[in-house]
Amino acid sequence: MLNIYEAQALNRRKSFVVVLFFFIFVGISLYFLLNAFSFYYGLRVGGIGIILPAFAFSAFFSFLGYYFSDSLVLAISKAKKADKKNFFDFYSVTENLAIGAGIPMPKLYVIEDSAPNAFATGRDPKNAVICVTSGLLQKLKRSELEGVIAHEMSHIKNFDTRLQTVVAIMAGLIALLGDWLLRGRLGFRKSSNDNEESSLGGLFMLLGIVFAVLSPIIAKLIQLAISRKREFLADSGSVAITRQPSGLISALKKISSDTEPLEVANKATAHLYIVSPFKGKNHGRVDWFSKLFNTHPPINERLKALSKMS
Repeated sequence: MLNIYEAQALNRRKSFVVVLFFFIFVGISLYFLLNAFSFYYGLRVGGIGIILPAFAFSAFFSFLGYYFSDSLVLAISKAKKADKKNFFDFYSVTENLAIGAGIPMPKLYVIEDSAPNAFATGRDPKNAVICVTSGLLQKLKRSELEGVIAHEMSHIKNFDTRLQTVVAIMAGLIALLGDWLLRGRLGFRKSSNDNEESSLGGLFMLLGIVFAVLSPIIAKLIQLAISRKREFLADSGSVAITRQPSGLISALKKISSDTEPLEVANKATAHLYIVSPFKGKNHGRVDWFSKLFNTHPPINERLKALSKMS
């Protein structure tokens, strides 16, 4: 049996390896894709070429995502600000746990939906938001609500919302560049460069096409793997804050067994929630192939890991 600190350390190591692999893969993919673009537009292959403009383009959208992703997510989710008078338990639980976790009090929002769920967003602890559904507040006991809120606070403390924003933007950039390359005229341009550079450019074009096809799929799979690893880390973080896993275990059982789908959720926001908001005939499948495309680890695995913590 692992204590909470050993569990957190193990989860951090596993998460770090996946995140490191993702950024290495992104770097390799961008290198071949951007050099393919350079050759196509008659720029020097292997040099700066189109790389600096592309990274400037990426940085601009990263900036927008960094500062406005929380507002966008709340607007998409139709969330309304929660006050202490009308949502006393939600407010008081969050206030107490924020003091214990050593972070500023997050802004609180509620989605009017009977499906129980919750998520956190915001670029850092000073600008964090915790959002829950009205169904969660109605269906959970206070100890269970504490487990859920502590889970979301762990996401905030670990800067998971910032990480997921950056990862999503980088995965989206790869998909966008790959689509542009495949939609372009893939014929080889006549060039005044020497034969050696032309041959090198042809090789980059060929590899660029291969990466254009495969990179978006692989990047998405790694992005989902990062999301699953951070859920395990947030679960152990919840136990570290509340000092008891039973509240979160009970809450996860209730949320996952509820068959009502969350109406405002979509594929772009699904990874944010504590449990996948989609419910249907495939809900709960745990075969290895379906796991690759899940935003969350199977509930049974999360419950098993939590039950081992002391």
